[in-house]
This record gives sequence, C-alpha cells and structure tokens, in this order.
Amino acid sequence: MPSDSALRIVWIYPDLLSTYGDQGNVLVLEARARRRGIETETIHVRSADPVPETGDIYLIGGGEDRPQILAAGRLRKDGGLHRAVARGASVLAVCAGYQIMGSTFGGEEGQPVEGIGLLDITSSRGPARAVGELVAEVDAALNIPTLTGFENHMGVTHLGPGVKPLSKTVVGVGNGDGFEGCYAGHVVGTYLHGPALARNPALADLLLSWRVGDLPPLDDSRYEALRQERLTTVLEQQR
Repeated sequence: MPSDSALRIVWIYPDLLSTYGDQGNVLVLEARARRRGIETETIHVRSADPVPETGDIYLIGGGEDRPQILAAGRLRKDGGLHRAVARGASVLAVCAGYQIMGSTFGGEEGQPVEGIGLLDITSSRGPARAVGELVAEVDAALNIPTLTGFENHMGVTHLGPGVKPLSKTVVGVGNGDGFEGCYAGHVVGTYLHGPALARNPALADLLLSWRVGDLPPLDDSRYEALRQERLTTVLEQQR
C-alpha cells in the first residue's frame, strides 16, 4: 500500500451478510488504524454493486442460507474479490462468508452450492447446530494469542492441502474436525462471531500488518485484562 494513500477497507454485501454484529469488524479495523495515525477509507459494497479490486482489506460476514447462496453467485459472476486477492489484498471471511470462500457449501436443503474457490475447503451441513462460546489456540506461525468468540452454525468444513488450520479448537466445534477456521496467504476464514475482531484485536492487527507492514504497539492492557478474565470464565465453565 502506498504510504501517501488511505487504507481501503471493503465491507462486502452488508445487505446480505451481516449477522451478529459482524459489521463491528469494520469499526475495529478503522479504530486500530486511526490510533496509529493510519488514514482509512471504508467502502460498503451492496450486492447490486461491483466489488472494487483496489481495496486493501476485504471483510464479509455471516448470514442465512438464501442470502448466502445469492452472495456466492454474485461474487462468482463479479470476480472483483479474486482480482483483489491476486493484487495482494487481505480477506477476513466469517461464518457464511467463510463457507463461500471454498469450492462448495451446503444449501437450504443440504444440497451442494458452488462457492468462489478462494480457499481450498468444502463445507456441508452437519448433524446439529453448533451454538456457544468458541476458544481456539492459533497456529504459532501467526504469532497471535488464543482466539475467542461465539459460533452459531450448522456447517462442517473440510480443509484441503492448499490451506492451513487457523487454530486448534479448545472449546466449541469450529470446523468440526478439531480445528477452527483456516488461512492461505492473506485470506482468513473463521466461524468466530463476537464480532471476531472486537474479541481478538491481535487478529485485526495481523490483517493491518499484512497491508501496511510492522505496526507500533497499542496500550491494550485494560482490554486484555478483561479478555483474559472472560477467557478464564469460559474455560472454567467447561470443566
């Protein structure tokens, strides 16, 4: 990203995919960039609009079955997100958005629906809905602390060789295979709501650093104490 330009944050299809406060991920990125003196420009792309390919960080949230299917079809036809990733953009895809990133996902009746193929994953409908707190230990290569959030989905996601697990599940279901989410390059998928970046600011900083380079630290001590308290409570409830 050129040093004299604003960081462009693109929020994809808020009219279709924005459940459980996922738009808060946009606000967290804006705030953490602003605290470091980084100018941002946020673009809300509705489902009737083309996806710009010149963004820096793209966010897509969760949603119900029909909006998910509609969003996948429009993203496939549009192609803007693929071109943006090819240019080096980062992506955070949550829940339904995560499933869309793969080759297929389960539709309203469990039928396979074509995804957009940005991640080497396939998803299908599981036997029961996964609802509740989710805690997961992150891949050490990413150098960020334990992830927390909540999940509400019926998906089972299978990872192919082209992706790495984002984290190992400690509490909750996640992908359904002992892992939660995945990543490849600068594309991250997760079932975490909360919103995910509000509950996990280090993940927000990772996305930012992929576009702007090393970041000066922020004083998150007060928030981190609250985060650790919540994490301890969730883990104790599982004993």
